[in-house]
Amino acid sequence: MFMVMLVLDDAALLGRVLDAWSEAGITGATVLESTGMQRIRSCRLRLHARFDFARIADECEEWHYTLFAVVPDEGKVQACLAATERVVGSLEEPNTGIFAAWPLSVVRGLPKRGGGRS
Repeated sequence: MFMVMLVLDDAALLGRVLDAWSEAGITGATVLESTGMQRIRSCRLRLHARFDFARIADECEEWHYTLFAVVPDEGKVQACLAATERVVGSLEEPNTGIFAAWPLSVVRGLPKRGGGRS
């Protein structure tokens, strides 16, 4: 089993990416709203430059999504990557996202094949 992680830069593409993953045989994923260090730092620099004391959360509303999925093998990892790039374009291009996968030594709590919820 492998963990797949995608940091999706363009939040507007979330539905299309999830549809593409589903078509590739990915049966479930966890989706988290997230932001990155550079976005926070950039926002803080803008705030400090203006000497504005507004809450950072109110000013920094540039978010993306981080998706996690457990897949059975490297074939599904590659299928997930290909599905992602069909939607967002090459991940080698800037402002598309970050894709990573790594092997898992222990997995518990996944539904049996063909049923359950995610």
